[in-house]
Amino acid sequence: MGMDSFWLQNSRKLVDCAMGRLPAHLVILNGKWVCVQTGEIIPNIDIAIRSKHIAYVGENARHTIGKDTKVIDAKGAYLVPGLLDAHMHVESGMVTVTEFVRAVLPHGTTGMFIDPHEIANVFGFRGVRLMVDDAALQPIHVFVQMPSCVPSAPGFETPGAVLGPKEVAEAMTWPGIIGLGEMMDFPGVFNGEDKAHAEMAATRAAGKVIGGHYASPDLGRAFHGYVAGGPQDDHEGTRLEDAVARARQGMKVMLRYGSAWHDVAAQVKAVTEMGLSSRNFLLCTDDSQAETLVSEGHMDRVIRHAISEGLDAMTAIQMATLNTAEHFGVSREIGLIAPGRYSDLLLVDDLQDFHPRMVIAKGKVVFDDGETLVNLPEREYPEWVTNSVHLPRPLRADDFKLTTNGAKVTAHVIGVIENQAPTKHLVFEMDVIGSEVHPDIFRDIAKIALVERHQPTGKVQVGLVHGFGFTKACAVATTVAHDSHQMIVVGTDESQMALAANHLAEIGGGQVVVSEGRVLGEIRLEIAGLMSTQSAERVAAEAAELLYGFRECGCALNNPNMTMSLLGLVVIPQLRISDMGLVDVDRFGFIPVLEPHIE
Repeated sequence: MGMDSFWLQNSRKLVDCAMGRLPAHLVILNGKWVCVQTGEIIPNIDIAIRSKHIAYVGENARHTIGKDTKVIDAKGAYLVPGLLDAHMHVESGMVTVTEFVRAVLPHGTTGMFIDPHEIANVFGFRGVRLMVDDAALQPIHVFVQMPSCVPSAPGFETPGAVLGPKEVAEAMTWPGIIGLGEMMDFPGVFNGEDKAHAEMAATRAAGKVIGGHYASPDLGRAFHGYVAGGPQDDHEGTRLEDAVARARQGMKVMLRYGSAWHDVAAQVKAVTEMGLSSRNFLLCTDDSQAETLVSEGHMDRVIRHAISEGLDAMTAIQMATLNTAEHFGVSREIGLIAPGRYSDLLLVDDLQDFHPRMVIAKGKVVFDDGETLVNLPEREYPEWVTNSVHLPRPLRADDFKLTTNGAKVTAHVIGVIENQAPTKHLVFEMDVIGSEVHPDIFRDIAKIALVERHQPTGKVQVGLVHGFGFTKACAVATTVAHDSHQMIVVGTDESQMALAANHLAEIGGGQVVVSEGRVLGEIRLEIAGLMSTQSAERVAAEAAELLYGFRECGCALNNPNMTMSLLGLVVIPQLRISDMGLVDVDRFGFIPVLEPHIE
């Protein structure tokens, strides 16, 4: 049902309920109203809910109580609007939309703005449609942004899919699509390239929001050119000056606090110390791993963190509710507690130590006193969804050979940096044994291979990587490999690398650690090789086993599986590997892995 026909049928019922002519379905008594639209906290407030919407907010709602009305005494708890995540990727949790919702409902998230960029790189339009269909079934609001940069680096990799202006224009007509996903091709915007501008034009013509991603510290002419192109928000700022520049240029500043991205503290000083208006600041997570959701929380965790960095509670809550709803043009429906809005609200006992005691979404109590009370949708996934690792034949140790002429060579080696996305361009002299270059455990040089899994060509591109610290014959492999999500294999032994790759093909994708012929840990991600059908708790447990396997092999890096998953991301300096070769990102060109050593 469209919103127009809904209001034609239901606005009178809300009026009748507010006037006492029709009973409410649910009434909450005796709460403190966190009124984000005025910045007040108002005591002794009742809320009457009719069906999915709020009919009345005031000092006495007893006139709306009928014989079948459910009545809840808030006992002085704060009544807070349901929390909204302004920008996030469900795939980062390695779970389905449904399992992500199951994980975040107890934390008070009642709305999410998701960019299914990862699954779009594997399945294209079909992948986006899959996420839109899943989103529509949820007990909370899940708005989908149409991914804008698929593939992320044309000409440097073979993607699983290609999406362009034609697909963007079509997606803008779908119910559930709220706008364009983050425009990561910022050089394409400020250089005036056709694809980026045509996608933004199609979004603007549909009256929807253009998501931004300006991942550069340069706030000079390039930044001004990017803003002029049309992106309306940005979550890539990390410094105080980034937040100030974006806010002044009319962008919404999305302060990001996910599993690995901790960008609130530096930027929130624009509000807490410089006194900038908080209206243009939103909170988001971007990427949350299952373990974070299970053990620490979601948007409630972001609010607790923002308050700890000096924001007052009201402002932090506004940044996770009203500000976000207004930015996306949905504040007539969500983002505040007021008549006519969806009845998405939380009962919270302490705003400083923000933990919802009860969560109400679309008029239903979905979480109360530690228990989830709503049935989430069951979904059978078609075979194409769970069959995404395509190898023409099982791989062998020989597929991971690195051969050359001469007795000594100079090698260009990818150097990983702990806890950071960039890599180093390292140069090592390597010995050649029988025309082959082998891993060197003593100098911490392992082999890395990128296996093409989409087409399937079975092409294997082999290089060298430094920094994992492996101390024995082992291999690790992943089909989570941003952004094109080919398969990446890293190892100190070619036969173990073949074993890891073949194991992932057998289980439909995921991440695995093998040593001496046996699996030490794995995460099974059968949906696109990116997401599990299991719960966030189960994925978190599998991730813990996987990290144990890394440590057994001698790797002491923090989040080594995330580090591995970025080694094919050919848009971030310095060295990356793609199915087409070794990429020098600083020079935007391919370089050989091995060169003749010149004395």
